[in-house]
Amino acid sequence: MRISYCVRWLWKTSCGFRIPIVVYAGMGVLYVGISLFFVYVCKHLIDIATGVSADALGIYIAWMIGCLLAQLAFSAFRSCLVSRTETALQNELHRRLFVHLMESCWSGREKLHSGDMLNRLEEDVQTVTGALCSTIPSVFITFFQLCGALFFLSRLDIRLTGVLVCIMPVALLFSKSYVRKMRRLSREIRSTDSRIQSHLQENLQHRVLIRTLEYTAQAVRKLGMVQEELWGKVKERTDFSVFSRSMVQVGFMTGYAVAFLWGVFGLQQGTVTFGMMAAFLQLVAQIQRPMVDLSRQIPAFIRIFTSTERLVELEELPQERQGTPVRLEGEVGVRMEQVCYTYPGGSRQVLTDFSHDFPPGSLTAIVGETGVGKSTLLRLVLALLGPDKGRVVFYHGNREVVASPQTRCNLSYVPQGNTLVSGTIRENLRMGNPDATEEEMRQALHLAVADFVFALPDGLDTVCGERGTGLSEGQAQRIAIARGLLRPGSILLLDEPTSSLDSETEQLLLQRLSGQLHGKTLILISHREAIAQLCTSVVWMKKP
Repeated sequence: MRISYCVRWLWKTSCGFRIPIVVYAGMGVLYVGISLFFVYVCKHLIDIATGVSADALGIYIAWMIGCLLAQLAFSAFRSCLVSRTETALQNELHRRLFVHLMESCWSGREKLHSGDMLNRLEEDVQTVTGALCSTIPSVFITFFQLCGALFFLSRLDIRLTGVLVCIMPVALLFSKSYVRKMRRLSREIRSTDSRIQSHLQENLQHRVLIRTLEYTAQAVRKLGMVQEELWGKVKERTDFSVFSRSMVQVGFMTGYAVAFLWGVFGLQQGTVTFGMMAAFLQLVAQIQRPMVDLSRQIPAFIRIFTSTERLVELEELPQERQGTPVRLEGEVGVRMEQVCYTYPGGSRQVLTDFSHDFPPGSLTAIVGETGVGKSTLLRLVLALLGPDKGRVVFYHGNREVVASPQTRCNLSYVPQGNTLVSGTIRENLRMGNPDATEEEMRQALHLAVADFVFALPDGLDTVCGERGTGLSEGQAQRIAIARGLLRPGSILLLDEPTSSLDSETEQLLLQRLSGQLHGKTLILISHREAIAQLCTSVVWMKKP
């Protein structure tokens, strides 16, 4: 990715925060101006003390104290400003990327691991916000300090300034030959770091399974191998960085020695005062420090551009089509017409010329062995996937609408497995309908055969851990069904809703759904043929 594109992206990202960033830079420039004036005051104080100048001592002491107090105030204000701006920008960038990722297309074969996404949202966002709020303004301030110090030194001795200007850039130019390799190493380090986070996240999420399989040692060994790879890349980058900085420091040490000896010979010959000598050393330090800081920004900017590229990759993930929801009132049916679908990169067609009509108010079981495309069918109805051929249509009376993200408002979906999130049962239920009343939640739980909730000590306010920890699989599954029932959609999609239920509870659930959900179209997926006997119609699916 070109650097110019990264710069444009950073500029766009700074929108809304440019004023505080400019204020921070302006305060830094004033701070530099005060520090240079402080050098001038110190020179005069020494010249007054040595009898070279007849100016009033008290006035310059007052100026010196004023400079110190002003530097202290400016430093505190800048620290508060950059901290607040960086936090606000980080929050905004997190929100923007989170929304984009949540609205991105789902293909069933995701390009990025969720751990990699989290690593980018944390580490790379922090790097970019630090760059916009601190690093880039600091480079501007540092450059201003360098120019100001060189100008001040030139007013004292133009020849010394010329010598220093000739010496120092040589070291900087020498260090630039490592930029390309440093950029490659930085990207490899960030990628390896993402792999570590992905490994940690996935293994912690499945730690019970890993322990029961006695696979912990292998998981730890794999973590160690990736960490060893990270260590090697960090060591290589550090070696390059240290060598580059060492070359720069050699040049600066030479410059300092030249300035010091220049002053010594000037004192010996009477062409330099003690005040000028002190000013020389202070100004050389104010020239060297910015040069060192600028040289250190080379690897910093490489990391910034690397992080920018990684965040741009997140923003370039294709998004679903956005628009106004299309709701069909009354009883709604679904019709699939000659639908074909193959997953991206796959060689086998999962659905081939599949057609079926799910009439309004019907209860249909989709039955078949694993891998025949049952869940894929639901994803096509949900418009998470788009058919390669044919179409999926929602209809009510004479009105027809082709399935799209905008038609999801007509659907309520209960995926297979434990899909509860950390929080209370009440919070989980209100994901289906944020405005649900106590009575509506009670009724939904009853239909889902989840009346056990009211026997719990805290009832609806019972806290669930991650993925429903604290509840059995069957309990979590029934609460998830109740959540789906609270959603106001006319079509209810259930993917293996009884996989964790016993036969008695399963039969009671289906009886309640078919007998009391009047006006809703139910599409139920199962691999158990016994369920078909409890439904009004059955779709038998087989592998092509």
